[in-house]
Amino acid sequence: MHSHLIPHKHPGCLDVMLALEECHARGFIHKALGQCNDIKRQVNACFSAERKAMTKAHREIAMEKRKKMESSWKEIESNS
Repeated sequence: MHSHLIPHKHPGCLDVMLALEECHARGFIHKALGQCNDIKRQVNACFSAERKAMTKAHREIAMEKRKKMESSWKEIESNS
């Protein structure tokens, strides 16, 4: 099992995660011959898309906090 296949952490990727688990459940030879590789790429692409979305959201939050902090600094400097 892929180390990151935790359903509650990746609800948007649940369908491809389950498909990969089903593919892996078919047996070692099935995995060893690369018959699960396409699904694995889809899982990785889904994880990448989730990570990019989270990064963008976190960056926007950080920028808002930074603007508030800078306005507080300007207010403090103007009152000094």
